[in-house]
Amino acid sequence: MSAPRKIIHIDMDAFFASVEQRDHPPYRNKPIAVGGKPEQRGAVAAASYEARKYGVHSALPSRIAKQRCPHLLFVTPRFEVYRAVSQQIREIFYRYTDLVEPLSLDEAYLDVTQNKLGIPSAMAIAREIKQAILQETHLTASAGVSINKFLAKIASGLDKPDGLYLISPEQAASFVESLPIEKFYGVGAATARKMESLGIHTGLDLKQWSETDLVQRFGKAGRYYYRVARAEDDRPVNPNRIRKSIGAEESFAEDLEELETMTAMLKKLAEEVVERMNKHQRYGYTLTLKIKYADYQQITRAQTVNVLLREASVLSNLATALLLEHLDRSRKVRLLGLTVSNLTEPSVPLCYDQLLLELPPFFHS
Repeated sequence: MSAPRKIIHIDMDAFFASVEQRDHPPYRNKPIAVGGKPEQRGAVAAASYEARKYGVHSALPSRIAKQRCPHLLFVTPRFEVYRAVSQQIREIFYRYTDLVEPLSLDEAYLDVTQNKLGIPSAMAIAREIKQAILQETHLTASAGVSINKFLAKIASGLDKPDGLYLISPEQAASFVESLPIEKFYGVGAATARKMESLGIHTGLDLKQWSETDLVQRFGKAGRYYYRVARAEDDRPVNPNRIRKSIGAEESFAEDLEELETMTAMLKKLAEEVVERMNKHQRYGYTLTLKIKYADYQQITRAQTVNVLLREASVLSNLATALLLEHLDRSRKVRLLGLTVSNLTEPSVPLCYDQLLLELPPFFHS
């Protein structure tokens, strides 16, 4: 039997908010939210730990965040700064291994089983990385160390902020058995509720189910649940993660009611998505329209076509058709989004037969 892998998951602590507190002394030790202001109908992108004590968290509407914490300070995001700091942190990772799999600007997996410095202890490497991040960026990170990605990801969240937690090979099975099901990475709130309705409250409960029964109840994800209940996760750390989708969305200061305004916004979003696809040189066959209504209920509707989506006019036409088919005209819209998925690299020149979509006469010039 081969020796266990040594996987580290690094997760920056309240990354966007911590960068703002680092760069702006008046924000330090204050509850701050990075994101749109309440009067702009925005949402929280990140919250400082001081704000989290009041129940403020990412994706929370700014209006509600302000209600929970009246003295909350709202800060406009500076993504170019966050990207630069993220790159600085990744350069630290590459001192130890090239097997780095970024998940976002503020977290990544590292496989240090074989590392550049020949350090036998993954905990020692994690400790050095945390220290280097603190010295060079003046920010704290939490690290989880274990034998696979599933366990390392959970471990990094167990001792935040500035945490360092090890789940050893000997502890893995018993740790998962005692873990509440809502703490499983990959089990969202809706799935957790479904599992609990079936009597699955811990990893031990989940372990009693056969793979066949889990697949029957949860689809393909059942295979994943079956394995992680046994502390098994053979997914490699992939330094060349393939982007699965490219999209853009926009929230509106005032809810939209008129179709003409919505279609104009879809045209703008289509142009943004195409610009991003051109940048990555990846195009797709599936377009998904996201509609969020004024009451925050949202729907997504997708259509797959048999030619690559790579022109803004095509995306715009297809998105408009989806909008007309699925929009509830009696409700106001606060957000629209477009995402292209089922991506591939173009293997043919960009000139191709235009995809034609039949639209109602209202939209023909």
